[in-house]
Amino acid sequence: MERPDYPIAVTAAEAPPRTTPSIYPEPFASRMAGRDKRPLGDLFGLTHFGVNLTTLKPGAVSALRHAHSKQDEFLYILQGRPVLVTDAGETQLSPGMCTGARHGTGNGQQLFNRSDEDVVYLEIGDRTPGDTATYPDDDLQAAMAPDGKWQFSHKDGTPY
Repeated sequence: MERPDYPIAVTAAEAPPRTTPSIYPEPFASRMAGRDKRPLGDLFGLTHFGVNLTTLKPGAVSALRHAHSKQDEFLYILQGRPVLVTDAGETQLSPGMCTGARHGTGNGQQLFNRSDEDVVYLEIGDRTPGDTATYPDDDLQAAMAPDGKWQFSHKDGTPY
């Protein structure tokens, strides 16, 4: 089996940013302004889980508040003081803190940078096929297609 060339190691902050700032359809994609994701796992050809080094500028959010049906997510705060927003309310985070979102709970979560400094964190999630995502605050739902790409629709099933 032929193996593509992958780096042995990289400086995470120097990894190339994701070429598409958001995969959400409009009007949601523009709400991701100020978010920079560097897909570290992809650089090494990882297929079972993804790792992103993400920076949120002041006022930016990590994603729309969402919950996965099959995929788990883990966040580790490296710099800054984001607010974690979940169904339970708001939790102030700081460097060295971490949080996890277990699949199947329906508990939507997102990070919000309400500070005057950048927030930097590692985002780790698995890539379980057949995942769906719900967005409790928005008229949006998503399903992962067999090719691994997300397909978005309104909550009534009408495609975007």
